[in-house]
Amino acid sequence: MLRADTAHHADVVVIGAGIAGLTAAHQLISAGVDTCVLEAAPRVGGRMATEDMDGFRLDRTGPLLSSAYPELRHTPGLQGLALRDFSPGVLVHSRGRRYRAGDVRSARGVLRAARSRSSAPRAPLGGAIEQARLGAWLSRLATTPVSRILARPDGPALDALSSRGLPPRTVDGFLRPLLSALLSDPVLDTSSRCADLALRSYARGGICVPAGGAAALPGLLAAALPPGTVRTGVHVTAADITSVRTKEHGELSCRSLLLATGAGAAAELLPGLRAPAFHPVTVLHHTAPAPPPTGARLLLDADRAGPVAHTAVMSAVDPSRAPLGRALITSTVLGPPPPDLDRAVRDHLAVLYGVPTYDWELLAAHHDPEAVPVMAPPHDLRRPVRVLAGLYVCGDHRDTSTVQGALHSGRRAAASILADLGVRRKPAGGENLPAAA
Repeated sequence: MLRADTAHHADVVVIGAGIAGLTAAHQLISAGVDTCVLEAAPRVGGRMATEDMDGFRLDRTGPLLSSAYPELRHTPGLQGLALRDFSPGVLVHSRGRRYRAGDVRSARGVLRAARSRSSAPRAPLGGAIEQARLGAWLSRLATTPVSRILARPDGPALDALSSRGLPPRTVDGFLRPLLSALLSDPVLDTSSRCADLALRSYARGGICVPAGGAAALPGLLAAALPPGTVRTGVHVTAADITSVRTKEHGELSCRSLLLATGAGAAAELLPGLRAPAFHPVTVLHHTAPAPPPTGARLLLDADRAGPVAHTAVMSAVDPSRAPLGRALITSTVLGPPPPDLDRAVRDHLAVLYGVPTYDWELLAAHHDPEAVPVMAPPHDLRRPVRVLAGLYVCGDHRDTSTVQGALHSGRRAAASILADLGVRRKPAGGENLPAAA
């Protein structure tokens, strides 16, 4: 950590106080390495930001998590992280109706019960037996070793799903909208390996969000660091292996530099670093006089009949995100937002939820053109974090474009730095965990 007599020096300077940089700082400091984290924004967290507005807690991007992410269990500082689970399975809107799908619990029992109802009317997503077989398929995927998934050929996710022997309506009516929500990719050109890993996490742990908003996760990481480690409101104007120049505090010397910014900012500071393309995401938050009748389930649009890819009554999932007695509905638009965004979204939500939305109030709408790095096939889940001795980079653009990937990349970068510095440390639990197990 920076001390009073070394105010302008640190062994390692980390640029960026997102969850990747904060994770790396934990690893470095626990090994006894003086570390300083510089963040241009007035707060930590990067894209994992939450705005407080009249008792509402509104995420700017609000990524969906899985409680099966290994890094959530093993990253120092996250032991106190509270997660709020969506109800098992999801709701899928198709052909004017909502259907429950994707609950992998007790798949065998469901299959036996479904056989006794095989003459029941067949929903657009498939009959009861078809849905039970989907649950059994997800259950098998949940126990598939990550090494086997990574050994599969890599191609566009939608093409791979269509070749798995699953009925087309299962793919198009459930897996496609679910993966679009998990990966923020509306056309599913994503790496099929990354898609399989995302489905595996869903099958093992379902979907959840941090209690109190996405900012709770980086907030815990920052709070667990020694005081003075993180400096917010500091703008880096130039950087190299031995020094970092800032607008506010002049020059800081260092032995190693870790770029933990977003991919675009990292490429600006490090010419030659390839920046990926991005999936743009727009998140809208509405409040309504009464909550729609969907409970705490994620609602997906299988028809692609409007701009909303997925939506949820977030106050039912996490009551701390809304004042008592108020409903908070959070919706996500993937791709470029349409003109007259609020009206287009409310019209679509009226169809999805089956309730009038004319009296819903828009609390906030956040658009991020660089929300999620594209994981085009073939995707390297272990993109190098070491540029050369003394210069490193981490973030979700180095692993998988998920919270799990960002945390894991920070751990990998710290390990590389410590190896180059010749610092020995006691291995931590989960050190060699896969990027998206």
